[in-house]
Amino acid sequence: MSDLPALARFGGLLATGLRDVTSDPAALDSAGFWAVVADFEGRVTCARFADVRREGRPAPGRWRGPAAAGWTSSLDRAAYTDGVRRIRDRVAAGEVYQVNLCRVLSAPLPDPADPAATDADALTALLARGNPAPYAGTVRLPAHGVEIATASPELFLRRSGRTVESGPIKGTGREAADLTAKDRAENVMIVDLVRNDLGRVCATGSVTVPALCAVEHHPGLVHYVSTVRGELAPGAGWPDLLAAAFPPGSVTGAPKSSALRVIAGLEPVPRGPYCGAVGWVDADRGTGALAVAIRTFWIDRAAPGGPRLCLGTGAGITWGSDPGREWDETELKAARLLRVASQAHLTTGGTPR
Repeated sequence: MSDLPALARFGGLLATGLRDVTSDPAALDSAGFWAVVADFEGRVTCARFADVRREGRPAPGRWRGPAAAGWTSSLDRAAYTDGVRRIRDRVAAGEVYQVNLCRVLSAPLPDPADPAATDADALTALLARGNPAPYAGTVRLPAHGVEIATASPELFLRRSGRTVESGPIKGTGREAADLTAKDRAENVMIVDLVRNDLGRVCATGSVTVPALCAVEHHPGLVHYVSTVRGELAPGAGWPDLLAAAFPPGSVTGAPKSSALRVIAGLEPVPRGPYCGAVGWVDADRGTGALAVAIRTFWIDRAAPGGPRLCLGTGAGITWGSDPGREWDETELKAARLLRVASQAHLTTGGTPR
């Protein structure tokens, strides 16, 4: 376990002074400022902090990431492309329309006993420069097994009073010309799924789609991004919202229940924080923003053989998927992040380490 103190960092806010931790999302409708992490498999950690202040990017630290050659994958190319073919068979059989197939990359940390060299917040600082993202942040709760640095580009749930919004991403390319009809069809399918999810907890007739398949530019990538918005029904709160919408539709598939069964049969390891949710809730103001935990690193200090740094990557599979192209998409999504985490890092004084 790291000796570093607990903290959370999101959107220019730094939260310190850990007060309490719970797995009950009902706490998010109580009082105070909370950091939230929900694993794909359903484990929820809500941490309330006493002190919240405005602060810029985290200062560069002494992060020491894995060697570039040290990364391994839960699915190699042959296993992943075989999984794509098997999903296409399920689509042909009418079981699913789309499944997000993912793999977890991991590598040993070279200096696991040095807290400063394995500080998730220092990795967030590197990501802020090398892969800036709208929902970047840190959740560092060493005593509770949560050490996350995220560069997520995707909004899972934003809440302002009774208004809720989701921003599903589907469709990825190096530039806008790479986006295909298959990418657009994927996005439209997931928008329909998210509309249905929010419709379970929103007032009848309030769910709308203000933006459909807008092109967003991110470092080295472009995506189709849509916006789905609704007004919570009377009496509905965070527990109801999470129960209706989790796990995020963009990283499961459609229909969601069928996609989850396919995922369980094809992916050899749990996703953990990857494809879950990470973000903050200000219960006093009735606001919050949870991102889909993609482009997200986490430290697994309980891994066999010693602490490992982990990162997930995946792609949405439909009947129109080409197995090799889908593998390449997972490589594209991970490549820049791996370079940032494994680069030659700097000390606070700016001298190459």
